[in-house]
Amino acid sequence: MKPNPLELISTVLFFIAILHTFFVTKFERIAHKFQKKSLWYNFWHLFSEVEVVFGIWSIVFLLMAVILSGHHPVVTYVESLNFTEPIFVFVIMCIAATRPVIHFAEKIILFISRHLPLSERTSYYIATMIIGPILGSFITEPAAMTVTAMILLNSFYHESVSLKFKYATIALLFVNVSIGGTLTHFAAPPVLMVANKWSWGTSHMITHFGYKSVIAIIVSTLLFTRLFRKDLNGSIRKKELPENYLIPKGWKIFVHLFFLFSVVYNAHHVIIFITIFFSFIGFMMITEKYQDKLKVRESLMVAFFLGGLITLGTMQAWWLKPLLSQMGESTIFWGATALTSITDNAALTYLGTLASLSERARYALVAGAVAGGGLTVIANAPNPAGFGILRESFGPDGINPMRLFLWAIIPTTIAIICLLFLPSF
Repeated sequence: MKPNPLELISTVLFFIAILHTFFVTKFERIAHKFQKKSLWYNFWHLFSEVEVVFGIWSIVFLLMAVILSGHHPVVTYVESLNFTEPIFVFVIMCIAATRPVIHFAEKIILFISRHLPLSERTSYYIATMIIGPILGSFITEPAAMTVTAMILLNSFYHESVSLKFKYATIALLFVNVSIGGTLTHFAAPPVLMVANKWSWGTSHMITHFGYKSVIAIIVSTLLFTRLFRKDLNGSIRKKELPENYLIPKGWKIFVHLFFLFSVVYNAHHVIIFITIFFSFIGFMMITEKYQDKLKVRESLMVAFFLGGLITLGTMQAWWLKPLLSQMGESTIFWGATALTSITDNAALTYLGTLASLSERARYALVAGAVAGGGLTVIANAPNPAGFGILRESFGPDGINPMRLFLWAIIPTTIAIICLLFLPSF
């Protein structure tokens, strides 16, 4: 492993960006020492936004690359990158976070929860944390993360529940979504990166990953429900809605779902799904009274995060690729689980396609990558979406990365046990 100067610089900045994510709450406190909206307030507040971390440091890297190599090589490098995923996540988040889609998902979850022999609130929580992430296998993980996080925000996070419950739930959400998209070959980013290359179809995913993931999701959710039964006592208390709030029904929901699935179906074709998105915006203007404000800022922040992660993460191939090639099957699994916590799991599995791996080693790589996808905000591409939606519920200090990591260890361990020891068919 002999990195060139730019690769070495990118790696240093990559790990600085990782450290940056652990200090966002401190930067938030610094920002509040200055007058609101002042230059220094805006500066420190910008650095306290976890979604912009990798975007900021990727810009620093590109500026340094221009100084060292010139403008043309940097432009060539950027144009060689594939930014389809960040653009897709932006579009799917915008559509999935609309009132009709959220309302439809709530109806499905509420219907299932009513058939569970538990209290209303407990049943609704269990159905949300199981059905929401599993939907990720069909509407993609970013959409499932957005929908489930919005439901949690509306039905649980606005109430006076304990901070422990909030941390445990967001950790469970991240892990469940990471493994919940493995029933199909097109919904989870780390699976998407390898499916075509390794000829993995939906039947392969269900028999090797999917059913194990469903078991892990159910066990983890029931365990957390037991641990936080006091927070889940009583009935569901919805936020009070404005008098002019209109609930979308019938054809309005159908049209939204049509746009959602059209974008998912064309997920690899940027021009097509962007055109569909523009048409969707037109439809929203027509049905404005049934719509909430489009979550453009939140979606753009997540896309910026992923774009920066791709820009810096791609440059880490010089040490990640040979590292994966030298590992045994067991080491690959544990290594992938650990590495996923500091780099996007989709980037990790993509690098695995560049190495010569046996079938068992391929399974170990993807299993480890999805198992560790809930340990940090950067571990799985949809995580920043849930983070952005729920972060304000944690108070002025935001979400502490270490507390998130510690709570995620429990469902991650359950996912590891299921993926390692349950048989494949």
